[in-house]
Amino acid sequence: MIDRTSTIAERVTPWALGTTVLLLSMASVTGSAGVRSALPLPVLVAVAACCGVAAALGRRWWWPLVVVGAVAHLWLVMWPAAVVASYYAGTRLRRRDLWLYVVGAVVLFALAGLVSSWNEGYRALVAGTAVNVLLMGGAMLGLPLVAGLWVRARRQVLDAMRAQSEQLLREQVLRADQARDQERARIAREMHDVVAHRVSLMVLHAGALEVNAPDARTAEAAALIGGVGREALTNLREVLGVLRSPDPGRGPQPTLADLDRLLDQSRALGIVVNRHDEGRSRPLPPTAERTAYRVVQEALTNVHKHAGDAETDVYVRYRPAELEVLVRNRSCAAADGDLPGSGWGLVGLRERVELAGGRLEAGPRDEGGFQVLAGIPAA
Repeated sequence: MIDRTSTIAERVTPWALGTTVLLLSMASVTGSAGVRSALPLPVLVAVAACCGVAAALGRRWWWPLVVVGAVAHLWLVMWPAAVVASYYAGTRLRRRDLWLYVVGAVVLFALAGLVSSWNEGYRALVAGTAVNVLLMGGAMLGLPLVAGLWVRARRQVLDAMRAQSEQLLREQVLRADQARDQERARIAREMHDVVAHRVSLMVLHAGALEVNAPDARTAEAAALIGGVGREALTNLREVLGVLRSPDPGRGPQPTLADLDRLLDQSRALGIVVNRHDEGRSRPLPPTAERTAYRVVQEALTNVHKHAGDAETDVYVRYRPAELEVLVRNRSCAAADGDLPGSGWGLVGLRERVELAGGRLEAGPRDEGGFQVLAGIPAA
C-alpha cells in the first residue's frame, strides 16, 4: 500500500508542479504577481503553458526548463520557470556545472535588467533598476538554489544513514549466524562426547552379550538391543551432521512407510502393539508424515518407560482435512525399573505438532491407561 501511494505521488507531483507554474506564470504576465504584458492573451497562455510543461518534465529533462525559463524571464519578466530551474540546479548540478549555471544566471538577470530599463513605464520601474535586479536575482536565483542544495545535502545524509543502517544490519545478521554456528558446533561436540560415546558402549556390550549369551532368547534380545543402538548411532550421526553444517540439509526422514518397522521394534521388546488404519490412505505432505511418525515414536517411548508391557493400540485415521494419530495403552501399570526421562518429550512433541499447524492432546484415560492424540493438517 505504501509503495503504491509513493508511486502515485511520484506520477502526480510533477504535473501538479507544472500546473502551479502555469498559473503563476499567468499571474505574472497579467500583473497579479509581476509585470503586466501587452501581448495578446493567446500568446501569453502559450508561453505560460510551455513553462508549465517544462517544469513538469524538469526532473527528467532539465535543460529545456532552463532555456524556457531564461527566454520567458528575458522577454516577459516571467519568473516561475526560472525559480524551478534554479531549484533543480541545486539538487542535481555538481560544483563546476553549478558555478557555470550561477554565472550564466547572473548574466541573464543583468541582461534582463538592461532590457527592462529600455522599456518605459511600470516594467522599467520594477525590473530595470539595479536594486530591483539584485532583489529579483536573490529571490529567483539565490533562494531556490540554496533550497535545492539543502535538499540534496539532506538526501545524501539520509542515503548515507540508510547505507550505514543496512551495513549494520548485515553485520548483525552475520554475527548472529556466527554465534549460531558456534553454538551448533558446541552442541554437536557435547552430543558426540556424551551421547554417542554411551550409545557406542551399549552397542558393544550388546554385541558381547549376543556372542556369549547362555541361551537363544538372550542372544535374540541382545541382537535387538544392538540393532536399535546402531540405528540410534546412525540417526545421531545425521543429527550431528545437521548441527555441524552451516547450511543444514536434511537427510531422509522417517515417514508413515517406516511406521511398521517402528512398531516391530516395540513388539520385539515384548509389547503387544496393534495398528489400526481408518479411512482411505492417500499421499500426504512430507511434514505431516514425519510429524505423525514422531508422535507414534514418542508415545511408544513413554509406554516403554512408564507402562511396562501394557498392550498398546496405534490408530492412524485419514480425515478429509487432517491426519489423526492416536496412541493409547490399556494399563497404567508402572514398568519394572521405570526408565528416567528428560521430562521434555511431550513438550517438544507438542511444539513440533503446533509448528505443523496441528494440535496435541495427552493425558490419562478414564478407563485406565494413557493416550496421546494428535491432529495434523494434511489437506
